Amino acid sequence: MNVGPGRPLAILCGGGEFPFAVAAAAKANGRAPLMIGVEGSADRRVEAFEHAWVHMGQIGRLFALLKSHAIADLAIIGSMTRPEWGELRLDWGAVSRATRLAPMFRGGDNALLVGIAGVFEDEGLKIVGAHEIAPQLLCPSGAIGAIRPDAQAQEDAARGAALVGALSPFDAGQAAVVAQGRVIAVEAAEGTDAMLERVAQMRAANRLRFKGRAGVLVKAPKRGQDMRFDLPAAGPQTIEAAARAQLQGVALAAGKTLIADRAALAAVADAAGIFVIGLAL
Repeated sequence: MNVGPGRPLAILCGGGEFPFAVAAAAKANGRAPLMIGVEGSADRRVEAFEHAWVHMGQIGRLFALLKSHAIADLAIIGSMTRPEWGELRLDWGAVSRATRLAPMFRGGDNALLVGIAGVFEDEGLKIVGAHEIAPQLLCPSGAIGAIRPDAQAQEDAARGAALVGALSPFDAGQAAVVAQGRVIAVEAAEGTDAMLERVAQMRAANRLRFKGRAGVLVKAPKRGQDMRFDLPAAGPQTIEAAARAQLQGVALAAGKTLIADRAALAAVADAAGIFVIGLAL
């Protein structure tokens, strides 16, 4: 796919740092992206760029914006709280496509995003992934930071990766926590931070009676996941949540997980005494 500097780019922005990290990479490559913030999800920092705002469900407005800016490539980046179909603020563009859109909300997140991408592609748009615009944001293989996992932690990481892979047909979460061979938590709709908070609460309540730090957070995409959407991501807040859960470390799928600022993540991990590794899967 051609994602070169000659093709106008828009980023449909959810929350977090990744829309801005990808926008910075695009600008460095000669592409000034149109930032389209999703109301209720995106940070107001999108207004530092050429920008517009849309509500979830405003398909017609979104298509009109993209057409008026002659957009060729569209990236969908950042965290968004998934709404139910009946909660959407539908405009005529969405209403006219309702018989196609509504059934997409009955499946998992990856199925929903792939379905919506098909609607965009029918309008002549190319849907591109963050990794295509900013490959430098992908997690490398090996250690990130100064701390290394011991043999038990490596086994836990491998077990967690196998678990996430085994759950892939259910289109559920992209993370799990394994400690000393035991599955402690699996991510579902709540997200990684909330899952780690559950682990922290179990440690505080003495429901998990490990001595000292124990366990590894594993983040990896589902098998067969469309890499253009919802790649697992990690940042300093992930490390901080893992520290509160008293984990030994974090294992990220190398080449398939996004890190907005690798140096910042490594610094926080080293300060917390937690390892971070890129796991070849």
